[in-house]
Amino acid sequence: MTDRELTRRLRDAVEHTAPDDLQAVLSRCGTGKGTVIDMKNTSSSTGRRRRMTGLIAACLALVLLAGGGGIFYQRAYAVASVISLDVNPSIELTVNRSEKVLSCRGLNEQAQTVLADMGGGSDLEGAKLDVAVNAIVGALVRSGYLDDLDSAILISVEDSDADRGARLQQQLVASVDGVLQTASNKASVLSQSVAADKALDSRAQQNNISTGKAYLVNQVLAVNPALSFDALAALSVEELRDLIKIGAPDMPIGRDAAVQAALDCAGLAEGGYDWAEADPELDERVPYYEVELLVNGKEYDYGVQAFSGEVIQGAAIPDLLTPGPALPQSDTPAVTEADAEAIALADAGVDEAAATVRTRQDYDDGALRWDVEFADGASEYEYEIDAATGAILSSQKEALPGGGKNAPAGGATGDIGEEAAKAAALDHAGLTADQVSRLKCQRDMEHGRLEYEIEFRADGYEYEYTIDGATGAILDHERDWDD
Repeated sequence: MTDRELTRRLRDAVEHTAPDDLQAVLSRCGTGKGTVIDMKNTSSSTGRRRRMTGLIAACLALVLLAGGGGIFYQRAYAVASVISLDVNPSIELTVNRSEKVLSCRGLNEQAQTVLADMGGGSDLEGAKLDVAVNAIVGALVRSGYLDDLDSAILISVEDSDADRGARLQQQLVASVDGVLQTASNKASVLSQSVAADKALDSRAQQNNISTGKAYLVNQVLAVNPALSFDALAALSVEELRDLIKIGAPDMPIGRDAAVQAALDCAGLAEGGYDWAEADPELDERVPYYEVELLVNGKEYDYGVQAFSGEVIQGAAIPDLLTPGPALPQSDTPAVTEADAEAIALADAGVDEAAATVRTRQDYDDGALRWDVEFADGASEYEYEIDAATGAILSSQKEALPGGGKNAPAGGATGDIGEEAAKAAALDHAGLTADQVSRLKCQRDMEHGRLEYEIEFRADGYEYEYTIDGATGAILDHERDWDD
């Protein structure tokens, strides 16, 4: 029932209960013997009648609200479901039976920042649930919380109606996964149904997280009860998920501590760097945080052991580009980066315009050097150049798969792009995009060569492809049962 219809019903009811029928009343009055009864329609009597009419209307309003109107109001504003979205930001939405958002709250400071452009969440009130969730996930992607393949978002649904909760959970997972499939990097979508729990609600509020994330923390504690709820609550969903995978052997140091360990190793004081980020890799053979530092426009990668905080060198994780014990803060190398690249390219006989080059500084037994990696479409090269003298300390050349037969004439120097890389993998698997799920793509440099890592699932199998970013050639592929 609309507000207008409710007003009309109230007016009609009042008119029928207290009719304006003064003349009929007077006609029924006779003249008493010896007494004249003068019935006048005075202002005071009118006021009394109006007050009586108002009282009757108020009573009727209560009756109507307790009936159909009250049911309408309760359905429109009663909370039917509580939805939470957790990455590290924790965001909670309450929803009515029509799947419209009644409220949207950022439970921690990070979440409040994500919602800042949406009125702190108030702009989403009255919106359909799927529209609001898509807007939030888009903001999380733009804020960098879902920017790699290992990132994870947790969707939790609390609903007293189990069937409705299961349907909402399924709808939200599909909706969020659809948003992430269109983003440049695709994160994992986790989901769960949760039951109302006052004790857990209170614990969640104390830690500024959702009840859904608190349930996930309890899953970690079920694996290792010796860990701290409060400390686990500060971790991201990705870290909690990985801890469950590996049996939660200990409490990880966390992203902030990993960044600080890398900064200490690099000899960098606060403010001595442009940017820093830590990505947890807790489910690897050696659990670690991959820390990236941007210093004076140059990027450096560190591996920090996830439980001890020890900085791991490249020997422990062979494919992790890790500099030596400290970055050259005071050293000014006699041989510049451009000089080192020119020396390596000249020795290999490769034209700079035909090569994809990556160069970084490193230490070897305390001596500063340049590591130069590049590819020309047919071969890949690795050089170590002495930063003091320009001498070539070591060099290596390796033919690309197929002997470069897939490379265009003159060498491949371009980038085929993400869509072409996906198409190459799907074509090789004999599948189309609408036949697969969880299609992911990550762009990377490997030994100076641009590559695309493609993952997808279809017909109970999980596919992994490595595509040459310059030529589109299939460098590696695997197909395993999807567990």
